[in-house]
Amino acid sequence: MKTPKDIKVASFEDLVNKLYLDSWDEGLKRHRSSYVFRGVASADYDLKTSFQRLKPADPRLERAILRNFRKYASRDTNPGDSVWNWLSVAQHHGLPTRLLDWTISPFVALHFATEETDKYDQDAAVWCMDARVVRSHLPSALLQTLRDEYAWSFDVHILSRVAGDLDTFDHLAPQPFPLLFEPPSIDDRIVNQSGLFSVMSSSTASLHEWLARYPESFQRLIIPARLKWEVRDKLDMMNLNERVIYPGLDGLSRWLRRYYGAR
Repeated sequence: MKTPKDIKVASFEDLVNKLYLDSWDEGLKRHRSSYVFRGVASADYDLKTSFQRLKPADPRLERAILRNFRKYASRDTNPGDSVWNWLSVAQHHGLPTRLLDWTISPFVALHFATEETDKYDQDAAVWCMDARVVRSHLPSALLQTLRDEYAWSFDVHILSRVAGDLDTFDHLAPQPFPLLFEPPSIDDRIVNQSGLFSVMSSSTASLHEWLARYPESFQRLIIPARLKWEVRDKLDMMNLNERVIYPGLDGLSRWLRRYYGAR
């Protein structure tokens, strides 16, 4: 799947330079990128959510799935009553939701773009979405809330005060819009991945279609298949690997299996 904003990188150095392009914030006098990143192992992957990949992706089904997750997961979790906490926990554990995973770290995104060695014959991609543009299209009530909180993005506590449930959230504007929020730090995995979620104000609305209407909001860096081993090896030298991304014995095993596997 090609987009008009695809940029094919020529080398590892070119990739790094493009990831940090425009990171200088003149107001802060600091390098603070306004972009968030999503790495995918194949450039053919789109921005469909796990819920949208269900057939059919009926909005009523979203409520049923989440309701039953809350019912059966209560003894193993303690997310409180906020629907945003529950959605975060559900997404984190693989339940189909309307959320998509992003990170503020371009190198974490590169990890996910190069994690699957069985796809090294395919070009990878890093989606780069400008959070400033996304924020500028928020409904006025949400935008004012961020200003009042002096916040860069929402967290579950701020979001819960504005929209305590999905029905309220979905009716904040006549047309679907995306929003970025930081999940609660429920474990080291979320912390180490510098993770945040995007959510559309409709379970069936397409983030990809929304981005296409505002081309200034994103770009995609295409990593040629021939570069993937170099990127992967250099990430390992930075100590950015499965052992760090997925703390614990499972992550350690995943890292060792890949690290000592044949090229």
